[in-house]
Amino acid sequence: MKNELSIFVWANCAPSVLEAIREFEGRWQPYSISSRRYPIVRLIEEIIDPAIAAYMTTLPDKYNGYVPGAGTGVSLSAIIRLVGLDAMVRMQRQLLRQFIKTEDRQTARDQRFVATLESIIELAWDCACKRPKTSNPAKGVNLNSQRKHGFCDLCGNLTEFAAFMATIADGRINDVELDDHRKLELSHQYCLKHRPKRMDGAWNPTYRTAKRSQGQFDLELARLNRQCAKRSSPQAASGTPLVDSYFYYYMLGQTTQPADKAELRYQARLMVDSKLSDRKKQMLALLHFGFSQSEIGRRLGIGRQAVSKALGSIPDALYLKR
Repeated sequence: MKNELSIFVWANCAPSVLEAIREFEGRWQPYSISSRRYPIVRLIEEIIDPAIAAYMTTLPDKYNGYVPGAGTGVSLSAIIRLVGLDAMVRMQRQLLRQFIKTEDRQTARDQRFVATLESIIELAWDCACKRPKTSNPAKGVNLNSQRKHGFCDLCGNLTEFAAFMATIADGRINDVELDDHRKLELSHQYCLKHRPKRMDGAWNPTYRTAKRSQGQFDLELARLNRQCAKRSSPQAASGTPLVDSYFYYYMLGQTTQPADKAELRYQARLMVDSKLSDRKKQMLALLHFGFSQSEIGRRLGIGRQAVSKALGSIPDALYLKR
């Protein structure tokens, strides 16, 4: 499991930015988005902003358009203060995708630029998820902020507790809402959709359904993560070449990157909820290779009608793009 105080840095990241991230990592323990005494954005301003600014001066002006605020004197920390960490990650991710699609020539400079931006995204995302050292997130809120922060165990949503803490950090909560939340036991494992019991105490059928398939969800997520991390060849390691091919071509049709943790979890949940079995993945891979339904049936040892029925039950979003 990833150490809490370990920020992933991409190979070939600019040395000056790498050094700054490691210095940041060595000092960030008491900092968080919830802390008033140690706001993590202040640490970003002190350590990361100068490193990014120095790195950008080594690049031609055309690169400025792919880094929020670059070339205008607006720093990363200023962008975060303006829109928040989550929005900054989405903004930088979108700009990076645009760079890869339009400007990237796979030169050494371009590869370093991509690796550096990926590392900055990783840092920002880890800052958004980092637990604070202190236990009182805001005056009048009796919640332990050292509880687990992050995603619901069963999907890509934030847990109830993490979502509430983010709301406090953004200042988007009033006294009436605080009174309501004091009466609730906020889950640090599940989101509102997947909480085990509803507010009235009744068992949540959505939770029960998702919990029964948690093993499959974890399996699909692991496959997606492996394939997303290295797109150049099949990496799903399913033990079945056609299934590996499905993940390979599926990720080629996506713009999702390893730092897009929420999106990868949503995709895994979609596969599970859509009952996309490995047999159906094989069908989709063969269909992508140009096989007819009759040929797919013969290849898999089933009838054409069974193939047609199975393919008809799969959402369009899970078909492979040609």
